Amino acid sequence: MSTKMSTRSRQKAAKKGKRFWTIPRGVIHCAVTPYDKDGRVDYATFEKVVDFHIRHGTSVLGLLLHAAESLNLTVEERKQLVDVAVKVAKGRVPLLVHVSLSGTDQVIDLARHAEEAGADAVICTAPYYWPSSEDAQFEHFAALGSAIGISLVAYNSPRAQGGTNLSPRLLVRLIERLDNFVGLKDASFNFDYFIEARRATHAVRPDFGIFTGVEYLLPSLVLGGIGSMSVTNGVAPKAVQDLYTACAGGQYDRARALQEKISQHLRLLMVEYPATIKAGMEIMGRPVGKVRLPIRSLSEEAKRRLRDELGKLGILDQEPHGW
Repeated sequence: MSTKMSTRSRQKAAKKGKRFWTIPRGVIHCAVTPYDKDGRVDYATFEKVVDFHIRHGTSVLGLLLHAAESLNLTVEERKQLVDVAVKVAKGRVPLLVHVSLSGTDQVIDLARHAEEAGADAVICTAPYYWPSSEDAQFEHFAALGSAIGISLVAYNSPRAQGGTNLSPRLLVRLIERLDNFVGLKDASFNFDYFIEARRATHAVRPDFGIFTGVEYLLPSLVLGGIGSMSVTNGVAPKAVQDLYTACAGGQYDRARALQEKISQHLRLLMVEYPATIKAGMEIMGRPVGKVRLPIRSLSEEAKRRLRDELGKLGILDQEPHGW
């Protein structure tokens, strides 16, 4: 028998007139965090980042993911960035806020702030570092989902979870417990897991949305996914959108060629990630500053090599320049 959300969460959702969000199909752009020359968060440039992604076709705007260096931000910075994004977005697209931390109470604090600020959903991994059993993971996500009146998306990241996946059985348990548990970001890049997770969840919640963690759109859409997160969109939003459109339209020959191009682009940007993303944005006329240690910014020589490779892929000629 399903255990429904807490009375408090239902009342909050009803008071705000909210229905629990169903994840739109498409590409979720992941915004980076800009810094000024002194290493402080550059909120004025962040406004440009948010507006750029909305104008260039994001189905949902992903805030404070790892591409945004969320682990290198203070809690106050994370909250203020959400506030700014809500102000700039003005309801043009849904906002999905990453709230992962090591402590469940800290995660709930960030999630409640996101809800109060006006976000549509939060996304969260199992707690970082701490080895956790399936029962412990269940309690973590159940506590989070029950504490908020907006939607919850789980983030399956084996590298951050001690090498283990969020099991399909766990996902089903959470669906049965939480009315607002609506989807999964799968960053395992293991399509055996992807298939089983989708099969299990759709048996109990047919509109449960599963999307892949980066731009592997062709295989994931064929297997029943709804789209992907994108870390290349700050550099090449047109190519990513073209790939999604080809996949969704069943144009598989075109989609294969585009997938190969995007996969090459992704491999470039995952070297010294996310510093490479920021360097690529700078090359495209959208400077967002450096990164925070322990991440290191690219050298000038590395930037020149990146520019050359982007040129070979056609990115420099085919993608938008400037804001």
